[in-house]
Amino acid sequence: MTPPRPDRRAALGLLAGAAATGLAGCGRQEDGVTRLTFWAMGNEATNVPQILPEFERLNPGIKVDVQALPWTAAHQKLLTAYAGDSLPDLSQVGNTWVSEMAAIGAISALPGFASDLLTDQFPAVLETNRIDGRVVGVPWYVDTRLIFYRSDLLEQAGFEAVPQTWAGWKQAMHMIKRAVGPDKYAVLLPLNEFEQLLTFGLQGDEPLLRDEDTRGNFSSPSFVAALAFYKSLFDEGLAPVASAAQISNVWNEFARGWFSFYFSGPWTIGDFRNRLGPETRWMTSGVPGPNGPGASAPGGSSLVVYRSSPRQEAAWKLVRYLSDPAVQARFNVVTGNLPARQNSWAAPAVANDPYIAAFKGQLARAEAVPKVPEWERIVTEMQIVAERMVRGEYTPGTAGAEIDRRADRLLEKRRWMIERGRA
Repeated sequence: MTPPRPDRRAALGLLAGAAATGLAGCGRQEDGVTRLTFWAMGNEATNVPQILPEFERLNPGIKVDVQALPWTAAHQKLLTAYAGDSLPDLSQVGNTWVSEMAAIGAISALPGFASDLLTDQFPAVLETNRIDGRVVGVPWYVDTRLIFYRSDLLEQAGFEAVPQTWAGWKQAMHMIKRAVGPDKYAVLLPLNEFEQLLTFGLQGDEPLLRDEDTRGNFSSPSFVAALAFYKSLFDEGLAPVASAAQISNVWNEFARGWFSFYFSGPWTIGDFRNRLGPETRWMTSGVPGPNGPGASAPGGSSLVVYRSSPRQEAAWKLVRYLSDPAVQARFNVVTGNLPARQNSWAAPAVANDPYIAAFKGQLARAEAVPKVPEWERIVTEMQIVAERMVRGEYTPGTAGAEIDRRADRLLEKRRWMIERGRA
């Protein structure tokens, strides 16, 4: 049964400027041709028109209008369009937005005729698109963060590969630090980014939220251990106490050996290929864990169809086309994005790339983060507290308690709604 659609303004807290998106909304029917409006972001918006002519050839009654949104404004524009009843037929969304769009009733559940799109997906990525047992988004491309490293400096320190335990990895970092000198570091962990600490936190066997995702669980022994490991990298001089804004540019500092380990995603492969000379040897590696290869958060973008669209069948046809393994393999060549469908990874451009290989193993070990609309705000608070911990204001234990306090405050409405539903 489809749940009733919530009132838009109530769901979005009376968003101001509901009609001020500056973008056209839903598609339309013209001269017997269905015109779909598809909102996409960044690199995908620039390049997806290259692969749409084949879709329109296979579906002569459908035309697709792609409208580009900058990533920095996309989230707010989608919410504002929802409030103003001007959403497109379908769009690309960040995986972490799916739960929020589902909570306000904006997106359609996957129809039965499209259930085959769920085969050969990475389980943790697919799980981010499953809300209350229903799949409401289809992964378009995937990413996760792992380690880019200077293979030449690691070899100079006496290691053939990145050790896959925290203790072994830290030993390698100390050896690199000795080799490169006191004015350089082993790893870059920008204090204004949450992703690195989140990755460490995912290695534990305890969830990040508890009590039906209504309270923080950052005081758990496993997350406090992650905080302690994270803090030790700064305390022992292995990571600079700096934010990303203080780094002139990553590739230059990586090339001159100011740091040798860098957490990032597949987009960095193209940057390093284009900007690093052949004298800088580098490779990718899975994330170390406390006792062996570790987990990381699944990322990427999904495709969603909006419930307000009267062109559901045509919109799902486009989702099916963009999810086809052959099309995703071609899109990888165009954009560098990693395909969501695992069958696409057999394509030569993906299978023969040595820098991509580590991503498949890392995605297989990915762990879905909590699917609550407040999650992005929670990890922002986590990052703020962690920076203050690194600067000496908190111990790992008191930092975990402070993150819990802030998370509990953000989740107060969720607790109220669950308790009300049980009453």
